[in-house]
Amino acid sequence: GTMPTGSISIAYFFPMLKIADFLKVGLKVKILLADLHAALDGVPWELLESRTNYYKKAIILILKTIGVDIKKLEFVKGSDIQRDGKYFEDVLKLSMVSSVRDCKKSASEVVKMSDNPKLGNLIYPVMQALDEEYLNVDIQYAGLDQRKIMVYARENLPKIGYKPRIELMSPMIRGLIGEKMSSSVEATKIDLLDSEESIKKKINGAECIEGDPNNGIMSLLKHLIMILKMDKKESLIVERSEKFGGNIKYSSYEEIENYFKAKRLHPLDLKNTVSKELIRLLKAFREDKEITGLHKKAYS
Repeated sequence: GTMPTGSISIAYFFPMLKIADFLKVGLKVKILLADLHAALDGVPWELLESRTNYYKKAIILILKTIGVDIKKLEFVKGSDIQRDGKYFEDVLKLSMVSSVRDCKKSASEVVKMSDNPKLGNLIYPVMQALDEEYLNVDIQYAGLDQRKIMVYARENLPKIGYKPRIELMSPMIRGLIGEKMSSSVEATKIDLLDSEESIKKKINGAECIEGDPNNGIMSLLKHLIMILKMDKKESLIVERSEKFGGNIKYSSYEEIENYFKAKRLHPLDLKNTVSKELIRLLKAFREDKEITGLHKKAYS
């Protein structure tokens, strides 16, 4: 599930790589476009439809870019299942076995919440738990930031007669600045539609201390760029002038990290390489008139 809030960042490639794995082994995958959840997180109601349309088209292009067959992929708009009378009845049932503390705690890493949260913020985890039942799924897959809501679902769905599901989580892509790459914090992310100049500027400004691999540049290499390279049986070429040792080829992320830790690979060379790879990867998004048009409507 994903709620159509901020403009999509390149971090979306990471969960889509795992969804590609699910599709390749024959699983039927549903992606919930959680428009009502987005409203509960503060997106204006009049923008829900345009943002939902943009998210759907962008996700499809991400999957096509990484070369996956999407015949077994189904998109479900949240409001199509969540406005059902039985669903609302279950929201009330689940609310009667859930405390304010439980709802606030479970949603704390996902929803923009103050010390005195809106009632809608507290309804959010109740609805996400019920989505598992109403989507008729066996597994829910999400980022590690969703773990508290997943625990809430496993503990509370049985209280109203529904089975707990298998919950799968993946780590979050580190931000270019700070811990988390966020669609709502511009400085931390590369947007799918960023220009070549913007990508270069953001990558050049990213945190990257020589010898320390704990940064967003290395995270992009580990969780995205080198995954794509290895899937295609390609190597990463770092271009350097002869006076700095000439070009160097890497066949795995581990090689890159070892060189970086040993200070045999300079942060600037790494940044230049990552910029080129991302510019190439995102070319299709910048050139897709339908996607750029949908984005303008959703975010202008």
